[in-house]
Amino acid sequence: MSGSGKPKVQRRLAAVLAADVVGFSTLMGEDEEGTLAQVKSLRREIIEPRAVEHHGRIVKTTGDGFLVEFSSPTETVQCAVEMQEALASRAADKSAHPLQLRIGINLGEIIFEEDGDIYGDGVNIAARLEQLAQPGAICISAKVYEEVRDKLPYSFQDQGEQPVKNITKPLRVYSLFGNGVAATQARLIVPDRPSIAVLPFDFMSESHDGEFLADGLSEDIIAALSRIRSFFVIARNSTFTYKGRPVNVQQVSRELGVRYVLEGSVRRSRDKVRITAQLIDATTGAHLWADRYDGTVDDIFDLQDRITTSVVGAIQPSIRAAEIERARRKRPDSLNAYDLVMQALPHVWSLDAASNQVATRLLDEALKLDPTYPLALALASWCSGQRVIYNWSTNPESDRRDALEKAQLAAGLASDDPFVLTVLGAAHTITREFQTALYLLEKALALDPNSAWAWNRSGWLRTFRDDPDTGITHFERAIRLSPFDPMIFNSYAGIGDAHFVTGHYAEAIRWLEKARLAHPKATWINRFLAASYALDGRRQEAEACVQRLLTTYPGLTVTAVKTAPPFSHEVIARLCEGLQQAGLPE
Repeated sequence: MSGSGKPKVQRRLAAVLAADVVGFSTLMGEDEEGTLAQVKSLRREIIEPRAVEHHGRIVKTTGDGFLVEFSSPTETVQCAVEMQEALASRAADKSAHPLQLRIGINLGEIIFEEDGDIYGDGVNIAARLEQLAQPGAICISAKVYEEVRDKLPYSFQDQGEQPVKNITKPLRVYSLFGNGVAATQARLIVPDRPSIAVLPFDFMSESHDGEFLADGLSEDIIAALSRIRSFFVIARNSTFTYKGRPVNVQQVSRELGVRYVLEGSVRRSRDKVRITAQLIDATTGAHLWADRYDGTVDDIFDLQDRITTSVVGAIQPSIRAAEIERARRKRPDSLNAYDLVMQALPHVWSLDAASNQVATRLLDEALKLDPTYPLALALASWCSGQRVIYNWSTNPESDRRDALEKAQLAAGLASDDPFVLTVLGAAHTITREFQTALYLLEKALALDPNSAWAWNRSGWLRTFRDDPDTGITHFERAIRLSPFDPMIFNSYAGIGDAHFVTGHYAEAIRWLEKARLAHPKATWINRFLAASYALDGRRQEAEACVQRLLTTYPGLTVTAVKTAPPFSHEVIARLCEGLQQAGLPE
């Protein structure tokens, strides 16, 4: 309390989200009890969980609206988008309530009182933006737009300057799902060419011991479709985020920016297999094609090829089966080896030390069963390469040799497989044979222009070769091809490192922090993050990064870091200088 007895007033910067239910008074007049029940359900099931998930604080609720405070504009916009999408999904379900929200978001100074309420222009502007928003839309201020435009994959529409009540100057307003564009429409632009997402096939049997058949089927169809140059195909790592989740195809189209969705199921009874698949135009919900395939476990790969041929024929009839470039990797002699590789995949992409150990063990078991299985060799090669580049290796030279030997063996067995070529390119990158790496990665992308991982590795190669602008372009391409990829943080980190190469440390920090938050277990990100903070004059944050490094890497030194990433000598020198300033032992 102040000397006058009034509550103490404090000011701080905050992102404020204001929202209200569209047509609340009319709805109340039509069905008072039903509307109140719907609003309570809205708050309980959508508003409150998402606010908490994005670290927001619900300041207050009214009959038809609510006010939420956040510390991060990015989290605020992401929260608002998820709220609108959840409501749009409910609207698509005819049995659900028809409520719509208008949302306004502002970043500015607020007055914060001890009772938790907030006031001031920062709040008032958010409320005015809410009033400007159309049903199902979000309006944000220019300050918010500047903070989030490069961080989130949404297309904002510039609404120009808008005069608003009780605010002296007109506001520059940007909208999402505005100008009559409902929240159910695509937030990523659907390409002009055929675009498709292959969802993980459901394994319908009671026992889960054959689930790898469903996963492998989805993955091989994705690989086959990806090699058709006229198609735009979402990468496996993004589509598999839908596994086990109840989703509708319109949601998939909206979130991934594709026109077509392939979904299906696998049933197994002893050695017999039944596969069903259907192709849907997800922008309209129209079913284009469906079929059923019966066979045995022994001919599962032939079934995969038949399904792929049928899907391509349904999407683009002019493509003849003979012209389809199938991703026919050498099939393993043992289905058990195939199962082990499927189990290893998520651990391979995690890019943390513990996951690397699990993946390496599973792949070693697979290679004992089938020593000439190219996919297992390629993944094992990349695991060895990870240990070198991320400072996990106890014997870097041995792991470098192992990465290169396994990659070369895999390429000898499958010289036209884009995945294997990408791994071989990555292995040559680690050993600083950049020209060879460039040739291999370009060949991989010529074979499969939809490979998010090949674009990612090409981004790293360009960055290592002091071509950060091209590197950033390739990382952005990888992100667009696989926007929900669990490995997307690696592209964020690549963009951050590219900005470090150019000496733009503030931008490097922004992207590296984004990568770190997306995958906190990837502690290696703190190497360049610590150096960026130090060279940007932010010693305290730099020292915090070093502490995170030393917690995961006890005994790590500047000398050890110096030998890991294959950047140019000038970049490594700046990295070491920054780490020294941040307090990492020499």
